[in-house]
Amino acid sequence: MTSFVPEVFKIEIVVEEAHIDDLKHVNNVTYMEWVQHLANQHWLARATPELMQYKWVVLNHFIEYRRPAFLGDTIEAITFIGKTEGVRCERFAEFYKNGQLLAKARSEWCMVEGESLKPVRVPADMYKQFSE
Repeated sequence: MTSFVPEVFKIEIVVEEAHIDDLKHVNNVTYMEWVQHLANQHWLARATPELMQYKWVVLNHFIEYRRPAFLGDTIEAITFIGKTEGVRCERFAEFYKNGQLLAKARSEWCMVEGESLKPVRVPADMYKQFSE
């Protein structure tokens, strides 16, 4: 395990009709999709060409919902990595509207070799790509 200060990666999401459920707010499954999209965007933005040979498989997600979001809302989505050891990497995601926390997620991901899909130890040099 390596100690570092993780980079906070941000994107903006505007809530669209496809995100809304029959309760007229963002569907819970949409947050799962956003967690995955956010993680993927962070990876694509920071991974070196050498790291791109690897892929990530999610092991679990835990999402806590605090407040609803509605059609047309602009959401600030942030992600950062946490504890990483062996083949596992912890990742956090948070979603805010007007500075208020809407939902937060903690996920565990497993790094795999891109072609064989066999788990591989997270390379030590990856840490510097995702830290401040």
